[in-house]
Amino acid sequence: MTCPFCAHRQDRVIDSRESKEGDVIRRRRECLKCQRRFTTYERSDEVPYMVVKRDGRREKFERPKVLEGLIKACEKRPVPMAKLAEVVDEVESTLADSADREISTTAIGELLMRRLRMIDKIAYVRFASVYRDFQDVEAFVTELKDLLQRRS
Repeated sequence: MTCPFCAHRQDRVIDSRESKEGDVIRRRRECLKCQRRFTTYERSDEVPYMVVKRDGRREKFERPKVLEGLIKACEKRPVPMAKLAEVVDEVESTLADSADREISTTAIGELLMRRLRMIDKIAYVRFASVYRDFQDVEAFVTELKDLLQRRS
């Protein structure tokens, strides 16, 4: 750290304390040149994960929104909430691994459908019908045939 008094770049940490919330670390430092003390605060990087919509808009990633979509697809199905949370964790992990902190809604949707297909076929079809925006019965039947074919 640069000393705010003499601009020297070497110091030593005298004391470190975490905030009550656990999101900030307060450090007392002493400049090795002028021996004056100063305080610094450290925070984790708060750059939000962004979702790129089909029309090019960018929105902040919202875990509850993704989870809500999965809950609707799994309504009245024997799918535990822990399993759905695990699926959303996987999406967040994919985002965290991305260098530019962005992911397209297409990638999110495909990832969710792939996982739902393994968890519950009915929930998968429900989610796919909304995500892929089936406009007619033929598109729906085609998706069902594909699902049955993969099962065999």
